[in-house]
Amino acid sequence: MKMTRGERIFYIVNNCLLILAALSCLLPLMNIVSLSFSSYGAIASGNVGIFPVEFTLESYETLIKGTPIIRSFQNSVIITAGGVLFSMVFTILAAYPLARKYFYARRFLTLAIVFTMLMGVPLIPGFLVNRALGILDTYWALWLPGLVSAYNMMVLKSFFENIPEELYEAAEMDGCSEWRLLARIVLPLSLPVLATLTLFYGVGYWNAFQSLLININSTAKYNLSVLVQSMVANQSLLQSLNNISPEEAQQLITPESIRSAGVVVMLVPLLLVYPFLQKYFVKGVMIGAIKG
Repeated sequence: MKMTRGERIFYIVNNCLLILAALSCLLPLMNIVSLSFSSYGAIASGNVGIFPVEFTLESYETLIKGTPIIRSFQNSVIITAGGVLFSMVFTILAAYPLARKYFYARRFLTLAIVFTMLMGVPLIPGFLVNRALGILDTYWALWLPGLVSAYNMMVLKSFFENIPEELYEAAEMDGCSEWRLLARIVLPLSLPVLATLTLFYGVGYWNAFQSLLININSTAKYNLSVLVQSMVANQSLLQSLNNISPEEAQQLITPESIRSAGVVVMLVPLLLVYPFLQKYFVKGVMIGAIKG
């Protein structure tokens, strides 16, 4: 089918805007990566653009040898893996019964959950509740308050409701229990939305910062977000961790290189995971856009 002149103009303008949007995201990321691999002199002189200048791994050596970044990375993995596992399990257990039409008080409970989306939990009351439960300075203080996201639960509930009722009825006629129905039929059909919500939860737990500072007292339990932010905000901390004098720090360390190296270390795991979820992600974000 031949396009009209107006359609060609539309696609040209649309593609140009998309390219500009992509470059606005890609170029800053390339600059951060380049800064992390460039030498002190190149960074200080402002010669680093989107490609490294005088390639070096000094920033990464400083992070690995002189800071507890390995331990913080392990903490981030533990927080993210545990948080995603618990959140996904309880989100599924909350969404599935609310999606079944015969569930008692289904409408009331759904409205009650939606109501929680209108306001967040204030920091002080949340801290007091965690202290009363005795979970301060443990990762449970991060997992329990955000165990189920109301928004994610509603998205999953909407997907379950769009599964044809005939599948439920056929499984029940064959004697399938609710647990087996959920595990063998509903969840395999829900891989796109499950992958999407897993990514949402994973990014949230991986980037946890404020909640961790409030509820975790032991520095040995800090994650990458807190460690990198601490080094960026306080260069003297970085000097003391590496036993570097202020004079040497002026020659060997720049805030830009350390910050960039820390950002790259934080981004790499997410960039490695995303390609495996990407084929489901597009389908997941389109949930509810098309009916019938």
